[in-house]
Amino acid sequence: MSDKPETGPGVLAAAQAALAAEHAAVYGYGVVGARAGEARAAEARQAYAAHHARRDELARTVRELGGTPRPSEAAYALPAPVRTPADAELLAAGIEDRIAGAYSDLVRAAEGPLRLRAAAALSEAALRAARWRGGGVAFPGLVERSQRARNS
Repeated sequence: MSDKPETGPGVLAAAQAALAAEHAAVYGYGVVGARAGEARAAEARQAYAAHHARRDELARTVRELGGTPRPSEAAYALPAPVRTPADAELLAAGIEDRIAGAYSDLVRAAEGPLRLRAAAALSEAALRAARWRGGGVAFPGLVERSQRARNS
């Protein structure tokens, strides 16, 4: 995510938050890949590679914005134990939901090319979440709103 990013209010904070989400996604997809069934192993590897590349792009973007990229944690707490392929699929969908939320914030904060790249990342996360979940949500990146809408 380079090309001279915009420096409006909140852009650096949103980029750092997206970077943190990508660090967690890379970690989480390591777990997903270890537990996903054979039928979804290639999909898990592709998602891992995509998040790894986005993480590296965001680190460059943060530097270009004048910040120091947030480092990865040593480990991340998972929302639930991941023992089966079904557990791995739920984790992957949750990872993508969190990524979409982080990029949604970056879309709101950024302008120009950075905003376009963040929107593309949000769209990719929404598509991956839908594949893992077996269906999409009404407001990718705004999961809490889509859950309320379904319950209404």
